[in-house]
Amino acid sequence: MSNGLTQDSGVLLRSNLKDGVAAHVRARIFSGEWRPGSKIDQDQLAARLGVSKLPVREALITLESEALIENVPRRGAFVAELTTTDVRDHYNVFGIVSGLAAERAAQRVTDDDVDRLRDLAVAMENSTSAEEQENLNFQFHRIINICGASRRLRAVLRLLGNSLPTRFFVAHPEWADIGHADHRAIVSALERRDAAAAREAVERHLRDSADLAVTILSERGFWPASDE
Repeated sequence: MSNGLTQDSGVLLRSNLKDGVAAHVRARIFSGEWRPGSKIDQDQLAARLGVSKLPVREALITLESEALIENVPRRGAFVAELTTTDVRDHYNVFGIVSGLAAERAAQRVTDDDVDRLRDLAVAMENSTSAEEQENLNFQFHRIINICGASRRLRAVLRLLGNSLPTRFFVAHPEWADIGHADHRAIVSALERRDAAAAREAVERHLRDSADLAVTILSERGFWPASDE
């Protein structure tokens, strides 16, 4: 076996075993396959991914800190009872921090940075590959964060971003219009060096992401109708 996890069920797992297992579990939760309250069979998970129990335990501890998993003494690990408010809160907090980075970036971006952002936004609109769109989106926001975020702020952004599922939106029919319009608004604000507009555009982008995340999870039957 190699020293890193490989692709499993369409989920690209990271070379760090703990992070790879955590990414796999997040994907199972946000796909709706593992519902709130479901017990996680750690032995089965380790066998499925071809790893020892240690990275599985470490991953579940990480996921507990993200409020996705509840580790119950002498009973095991369970998918946390997430609510729509929990999901919205995570995206909204991410949006506030990302908005701060965008506000600062508006005062620091170069013309070359703006051109690169515009090219990435156009490439996302033209791409038909979910993997490529995810990569382009990562590059887009990375440029803004590098321009505007301090070392500490970037660390917080990584922590919040790593807690979100990958390739969650790109296949959904509503995301094309919403996401692309948001990206164009962000580029426009940065091009004008309008700090307040850049912050609002990024915060709105993450609010839109929160709304769609709730919609997707609801469509997948993640919550009973009474919890939506």
